[in-house]
Amino acid sequence: MLIDQLDFAKMYQQHMQQAQRSRKEPEHWDKKAQQMAKTCANPQDPYLVRFRELINDTDAETLLDVGCGPGSICLNLADKFTSVIGIDYSRGMLEAAQQRAQALNIHHAQFEQLAWEDSWAHLPKVDIAVASRSTLVDDLKQALLKLNHQAKLRVYTTHTVNPTFIDEEIIRFIGREVVRLPTYIYAVNILHQMGIHARVEFIDSPDKGGFDSFEAFKESVNWSLKNLTAEETEKLYQYYQQRVSAGKPIAYPSRNWAMVSWDVVPQEDLTP
Repeated sequence: MLIDQLDFAKMYQQHMQQAQRSRKEPEHWDKKAQQMAKTCANPQDPYLVRFRELINDTDAETLLDVGCGPGSICLNLADKFTSVIGIDYSRGMLEAAQQRAQALNIHHAQFEQLAWEDSWAHLPKVDIAVASRSTLVDDLKQALLKLNHQAKLRVYTTHTVNPTFIDEEIIRFIGREVVRLPTYIYAVNILHQMGIHARVEFIDSPDKGGFDSFEAFKESVNWSLKNLTAEETEKLYQYYQQRVSAGKPIAYPSRNWAMVSWDVVPQEDLTP
């Protein structure tokens, strides 16, 4: 089979189904909003610094941030635009973003509770649309089309580089099945098949060293895998002790991202 015969949009959906990736309800993110406002919105965070460097704001005055969370991106870029809009399906995240905007004395930012699946027809067209770490959706092609339709100049999205958020060796050691998620390469190929030639840049996480305690290690693993059983926790402790005894510290999980961006292509010029 030749590559042009592959339907990457359909393959992505099949991959998501096989991964059994369930959509988290807004309440899940509501509970994490205040914590994420502290951990993910620091303007000195290497991810945000690099994201800002990669944005080309030439001739742009307005910005839409999809899946904005606590305003990590849109408030960090607010000084570049006369108007920024952040949308998210989590009310808690939007409240955290609004609080941060007030604290930062940013008055030209507005926020609205909207999901990827909702209609955005009432939103104004913007010069630049971004979707930062919010692209692991059920239908990636439709999400990319919506971003292209909503923007007038450019679109910037970030996607995972690694198929898992923690080392696969750890997952196998505790007896879990390794579930690999779709990565950025789907977005690149879907866009290509639509007639959009995307740019790809990488945002690498800095080396944060290793875990200094088992509790910190367990918390990190549980954040990704969820609901560790007593048996899995015991195996995880065995893994931790083996590494410590061998003088091999366990590094913090790598969270590398690919920025996939493109110049907006008119709807009529897109390949169906």
